[in-house]
Amino acid sequence: MSEPAAAMSAVNSQLSEISPAHAQYLNMLKRKKITVRATQFIILFLCVALWEILARAAIIDPFITSQPSRIIRTIGVLYNEGALFQHIGVTCLETIIGFLLGTVSGVLCAIALWWSKFLSEVSEPYLVVLNSLPKIALGPVFIVWIGAGPVAIIVMTLAISLIVTILEVLNGFMGVDQQKIKLVHSFGGTKYQVLTKVLLPASFPSIINALKVNVGLSWVGVIVGEFLVSRAGLGYLIVYGGQVFRLDLVMTSVVILGIAAMVMYQGVVWFESFVLRKNGHAQREEKDW
Repeated sequence: MSEPAAAMSAVNSQLSEISPAHAQYLNMLKRKKITVRATQFIILFLCVALWEILARAAIIDPFITSQPSRIIRTIGVLYNEGALFQHIGVTCLETIIGFLLGTVSGVLCAIALWWSKFLSEVSEPYLVVLNSLPKIALGPVFIVWIGAGPVAIIVMTLAISLIVTILEVLNGFMGVDQQKIKLVHSFGGTKYQVLTKVLLPASFPSIINALKVNVGLSWVGVIVGEFLVSRAGLGYLIVYGGQVFRLDLVMTSVVILGIAAMVMYQGVVWFESFVLRKNGHAQREEKDW
């Protein structure tokens, strides 16, 4: 083995070794994470158990608030009827499509506004006004304009999440250190290089925050759209259950919505961790090289 290769191997082996203090710190972080997760599950279990106990003791009216055991039975009925996964699938598909469209369109619009300062200054008051408008009130307009169906629901979701994404990502762009941008320009870097090498990496936390906000907004947009015009989906079940006074069906749909939203949010968290791990691994490789 040549001397440079041997030296590089020695450096890599030193980097891979973890000191006892570092190992203790990592174990402490792991224990803390386990403790947080355990506490979350305990709180959830206690809330569900208390809900069931109060309903069985008639302290709360199970006809209005339902109870966990009745929700489980309702899920079983929907499954036996073959309608459970149909309604969940319709709502989840509409939510994912609206979420992706809102996020991608919002990021692209924010890039366009950053690219053109004139366009950003012209559109600023319109963005503020559109953000303050109750987009839910435009639901009937979308239905008349587009027609009753999933497309109108997706457009409703897009209208709710788009402006928030634009403002969130654009604020992240504006908060990037201007000295870094000037440094790239001083070395002859183009605006596209500033965007890809400085702006987007530095604005990654803002983009992730926009994704996390969009999770909730997407579910709100889809459910509101399904309230207005839908023949399937969890929003449809909520409206139908309220009309026929099957409040167990309403609470079951709400619980399923909460679980689905939590899974979607965890997906965004996993994506954030994946990108950070990959970026950190690439930086270590570049440093070793």
